[in-house]
Amino acid sequence: MNVRRAAKQDVAAIVEIYNEAVLNTVATFDTVPRTLEQQEAWFDAHGERHPILVAELDGAVVGWASLNPYSDRLAYERTAELSLYIHSSHRGQGIGQQLMTAVLETGKAAGLHTVLSRITEGNASSIYMHEKYGFAHVGVMKEVGTKFDRLLDVIMMQKML
Repeated sequence: MNVRRAAKQDVAAIVEIYNEAVLNTVATFDTVPRTLEQQEAWFDAHGERHPILVAELDGAVVGWASLNPYSDRLAYERTAELSLYIHSSHRGQGIGQQLMTAVLETGKAAGLHTVLSRITEGNASSIYMHEKYGFAHVGVMKEVGTKFDRLLDVIMMQKML
């Protein structure tokens, strides 16, 4: 497997992986799948400080990670929010760990100071992985999202790079 910076031609695979999570998981609070055009605009908005990486296996993108601007307010310019998604047929194979290592290293090299993650309650594997990589629990936002007819809590985690 190869982890590398995403290129524009990877956006179709990125949106396919993301939309599966939108439709079938609580890993994202999006409830409507994104279009290719929306995901291309998202891709174009990421600069050097906010990398997008993909995991490629046998020529196919099987996962991706990005560090996204946390806020458009200038005081937050060295803070990012992590996104990490693995194709449903490749979960549990260590791909997420390889992406996590690479995206955190890339973010640190780009001058980021803090990475935040919002993890929906019940996502034990994501919480475990974040803890393994040194993320600390910084709070719980109670019942902030509704998905699949359930009110859900969100765990906030943070890592200083």
